[in-house]
Amino acid sequence: MIKDVSKRIRNGMILFFVPLCWSAYAGAQPASLAFRSSDTALQNAFYRAKKMALRCRGNPSDPVGPWYEAALPARNAFCIRDVSHQCIPAEVLGMHAENKNIFSRFVSHISESKDWCTYWEMNRNGAPAPEDYRNDREFWYNLNANFELIHACWRMYLWTGDTRYINDPVFKTFFDLTATRYLERWKLQVDSLLTRPVYLNAPVPFNAADYFHRCRGIPSYYEAIHDVKMGIDLVAAIYRGLTSYAAMQVIWKQDQKAAFYRQKAAAYREQLDAVWWNDTTNRYHTYYAAGGTFGSGEGETYLLWYNALTDSSRIRHTIRHLLNSKWNVENRSYLPYQLARYGYGKQARENILFLANPTTERHDYPEVSFGVIEGLVQGVMGIAADARENRITTLYNHPSVDTCELSNLAVLSSRIGVRHWNGGTTFVNNGHSVIYWRASFRGTGRSIRVNGKSKKAVQQPTPEGLPVFYTDIAVAPGGKVTAVIF
Repeated sequence: MIKDVSKRIRNGMILFFVPLCWSAYAGAQPASLAFRSSDTALQNAFYRAKKMALRCRGNPSDPVGPWYEAALPARNAFCIRDVSHQCIPAEVLGMHAENKNIFSRFVSHISESKDWCTYWEMNRNGAPAPEDYRNDREFWYNLNANFELIHACWRMYLWTGDTRYINDPVFKTFFDLTATRYLERWKLQVDSLLTRPVYLNAPVPFNAADYFHRCRGIPSYYEAIHDVKMGIDLVAAIYRGLTSYAAMQVIWKQDQKAAFYRQKAAAYREQLDAVWWNDTTNRYHTYYAAGGTFGSGEGETYLLWYNALTDSSRIRHTIRHLLNSKWNVENRSYLPYQLARYGYGKQARENILFLANPTTERHDYPEVSFGVIEGLVQGVMGIAADARENRITTLYNHPSVDTCELSNLAVLSSRIGVRHWNGGTTFVNNGHSVIYWRASFRGTGRSIRVNGKSKKAVQQPTPEGLPVFYTDIAVAPGGKVTAVIF
């Protein structure tokens, strides 16, 4: 979590930190994911991060069941924001049971007594973490959380193909309550974002000195400003959560509801561009305060994370500001993947090496090692999955000609291997069913040869407008296919 740690120490809630994830389960077996590269610094970063991430694996015999650490060190806990970021890296490192259990815990604890919030953070004992929870009227909660969790469930379905993440009745109840009652109870309608009260649904009598009162419903992940009415990251989170919910409606064959939630989501994204952009500074405001003024702080990272931007110029300005500013490790742990997919491969590599460096401050924060794995698998290697089409897309995002190879990657209930080099990619399907591989390359006007035979290439721009071309290939179980450009 991105908290004001020093203030919480003064309140007596955090007494100490210990190095690494001391809650690790010693009996956990290392995952089989492997990474090899002629870029030895990148390879070393992967194995350092993998070792640290696996040490964050909890003991499955704990009262909560299978879990991994995804919170401030020494808490023996996991919180929604961190889990939503760490879940795909956890999946590829073999933490399938942990993800299923953690997600089930969160969605099952939504309640009206908490104004349709769930628990922000839970610990190894299966209880809400006392650092963030006193009772159903007094607790810490960032309002992004419900929408973040919807988006995370959608991404887990796309990556794993496990329909429980979207079809389980408990999950569906959480989605529906969030998109309706939660949104209404916290006055998060698009026309209320800048007029809602600062402290909404607060305990009575209200005690501003008690952070369980004033932080019960923070409208942002940026917690340094106490009179925030709205954070741009929450606007983006609502947009992405409702967009993901609309996509689920399509799978459930609820076409009218899908159209309704797509339209509803679009209104939030439109407000981002119409209201939050600052022409003077060429960047987005990140929060709106009680005094009726916009301000700037953390938040831009999440505009990329939620895919909330469509204007290529504004995307470039946002990334430029992120690269030229100093951020804490939580924010930086998001950057390798985001920078790589937007075509900033060199900067993505630099951030991976920074995060994986043992001398980096707060290097032991769990999200850091998981962010490195994410940055390599989904960022540098450009691997994306879509369970709807049983399709895996690859796009090499390394800034040089170095060779990079992943093997034993868990995705779509299968195991695959991907090897990239300058001008080509080899894909191996070690699973038991056909996988549709979308072999993508940056550039334009080129052709693709698949196992020596020419294939038609389809041109398609990236989110930033950079040209990409691809071809789709059915790879049989046990199959090995090579695609090269010429």
